[in-house]
Amino acid sequence: MVSIPALVLMAAQVGFAALARDAGLSLVEMVMVATMVWALPAQIVFVGSVLNGAGWLATALAISFSSIRFLPMLMAWTPVVRDERTSKLSLLAVSTYVAVTSWVFSMSELPKTPRHARLPYFAGFAAALLTVNLVAASFGYLVIGQVSGWVSAVLLMMTPLYFLLTMSGAGRVKADHLAMIFGLVIGPVLHATGFDFDILVAGLVGGTLAYLGGRFWKART
Repeated sequence: MVSIPALVLMAAQVGFAALARDAGLSLVEMVMVATMVWALPAQIVFVGSVLNGAGWLATALAISFSSIRFLPMLMAWTPVVRDERTSKLSLLAVSTYVAVTSWVFSMSELPKTPRHARLPYFAGFAAALLTVNLVAASFGYLVIGQVSGWVSAVLLMMTPLYFLLTMSGAGRVKADHLAMIFGLVIGPVLHATGFDFDILVAGLVGGTLAYLGGRFWKART
């Protein structure tokens, strides 16, 4: 059975394909970006940089900064997936595929798997996820010219919807859900004011408030 987040992710890949096509990327170039630049937000940053005429160094730095958010996720993922015989090279090879979808999958499913099988299991899941994304993106690239612009925009907006569905399902404590609520409130407010660091501040303030709120809730219960 295909889950709702998986369907939303595939739709978001179609939206990314529409953006890549508008930026003038060929089908082969779009597939290379989808393969080598892991995680949809980074792919959108890449295409946005191309549209704005940014240089390769600036584009690489923008993608790197957009992916810094994966560092805490990677730190939590590593002790879950490895065992005493796991080589650093193997961890480095598959860590490229640690993003929201694969991380949520790891945290929920890998603890149920024998430790010696966790890394191969994750690698197989990541390969399947990449394949599905490439198929969806390629399909979207080929057919997107036959749909109107607002349909492409709706598909592209599937990206934040996908993240919201995924993270809400992965939340295990009150602080997780409070962080999403605070972020949904603070982010748009700061963006409406024209503040340049709206996402960063929304994350820091919302995350801090969620942590304090979670501690307060735990103390009262």
